[in-house]
Order: sequence, then C-alpha cells, then structure tokens
Amino acid sequence: MSVDGWLADTRSSYDTVAVSYADQLREALAGKPYLRAALELFADMVHTAGGGPVADVGCGPGHVTAHLHELGVDAFGIDLSPVMIDVARRDHPDLRFEVGSMTDLNLADASVTALFAFWSLIHVPDDAIPTVFGHFRRVLRPGGPLLLGFHIGDESRLKTQGYGGHPMKVYVHHRQPAQVAAWLCDAGFTVEAQLLLDLDERLPGAVLFARRQS
Repeated sequence: MSVDGWLADTRSSYDTVAVSYADQLREALAGKPYLRAALELFADMVHTAGGGPVADVGCGPGHVTAHLHELGVDAFGIDLSPVMIDVARRDHPDLRFEVGSMTDLNLADASVTALFAFWSLIHVPDDAIPTVFGHFRRVLRPGGPLLLGFHIGDESRLKTQGYGGHPMKVYVHHRQPAQVAAWLCDAGFTVEAQLLLDLDERLPGAVLFARRQS
C-alpha cells in the first residue's frame, strides 16, 4: 500500500463521516474520567514548561483541542481531512485549526511546547511511524511533552463503514504499548508513563507520556 494511497483513503473516509463523527464524539470525554485525568496532567506539564503553543495532531472535530483550551492550554488542531477541519472551525470558532498531515508537518523546528495525538496514529502503517515520530520530535522543543493515545492489540483490520453507517476505507492498527514505546525511544523520546484503559472492553486503549530528549 503506497503512502499516497493510505493517506488519500484516510482523508476521503473522514471527509465522508466528519459530521456524524463530530455528533457522536462531541460529549465523549464526559464519560471518560481517566482520559480527562490524563489531559489534566498533560495540561499541568505544559504549564510547568512555561506554556506556549500545543499541537493536537489528528484533531478531528476539535473536541479534545477545545477541552485542553478550557484547561488553559494554547492548543491548536491539525487534521488530514478538510471537512473535519471545517467542522472543528464551525464548532470551535475561537480556536485555530488547519489542514495538514502528520507525515509531513508544516510546522517550524522546535516551534511547539507540547504535542498530542489521540487515536490518530491508528491509521498510520508501521513503516510510516518512524517518519511521523521524526516530525513530532522535530517540531517539539527540547524536553517538550508528548501524549499519545491508541488502541491496544496485535491486529490490523480494514474498516469499511462507520459513524452513522457511512462508507469508509481505512486500516485500523492495534498495537502493544511496548512496541509504540520502542518506536518512540528510537525517535529520540523518553517514555515516562503509561495508562491502560478499558482492558475488559472490546477496544482497550493505552495512553503514553513521553518527552523529547534534548
């Protein structure tokens, strides 16, 4: 599968489901106390670092970006899907959102204090992860915190429908935290903590806290 192929499929799929996706996830954090706690800790880390811009990479409709903003973080969102960005701008007109790809972040070197990617890595194939993490490290300031959320597992499956029954064509990659942590270490990050979520549910998840090494 070519890079252009999976990126194009991901973009068109989320363009198709953007409105339904936003409707379903708008209040999602309300029922996720451990995720909210992780975001509060991340916000504290940003404040301790002196504040500054924080990138939400793969922001979708911007609900997590907005939540961090409410915690006093200068968060802005980037997403591959132009329609998803339109929805984010509609729902959160006072925040900054722009179209972009985590495989080629259009951000200056060392320009963000912190970066997070919540369940947006799940569509990135294994062979593209080093490129993505390389961009994350490049745009982060030395010592800057990184927060990642993803599905736990050992499988990849093709998702052909979702979010209101709309057609999609995206691979969903489930990964073990140890593998993601190893990729982060290879890319120049120090992994500091992990949080495992919903371990008895159909889609268990993990959140990793890391920092860019100097």
